[in-house]
Amino acid sequence: MKSDPKECLYCQNNETLNNLMIEIAKLSVSRVFIFKEQTYRGRCLMAYKDHVDDLNLLSDDDRNAFMADVAKVTRAMQKVFNPDKINYGAYSDTLEHLHFHLIPKYKGGPDFGGVFRMNPQKVYLTDAEYEQMAEDLKKEIL
Repeated sequence: MKSDPKECLYCQNNETLNNLMIEIAKLSVSRVFIFKEQTYRGRCLMAYKDHVDDLNLLSDDDRNAFMADVAKVTRAMQKVFNPDKINYGAYSDTLEHLHFHLIPKYKGGPDFGGVFRMNPQKVYLTDAEYEQMAEDLKKEIL
């Protein structure tokens, strides 16, 4: 089943997207978002620039560029948030647009040693806290 880009929240930049995350940067072939639900402090999401539903459909050059973008962001996350581990989640069963969840994990924190939960405790920040997080990440990314 292939989804329609006209119904894709990443392609449409719709209200659902804006309720879930905040776009902070555009990189070579991707967009970087801070996920608003912050149970996992520093959680971000990377979405491929075009409506593609799987990593294996990209050319080698585009795949390498996307993974380089992911690495650039996780390096920034490591510097800004200092997690013990960053988990990567690439789920597109129902939202068929290539995207990676980047989840910082902390020893003694939620789900360390296990699988992250998509929206576990509804931890949300103030606008000022999101702005500071975005500023800190952008300084390391760009």
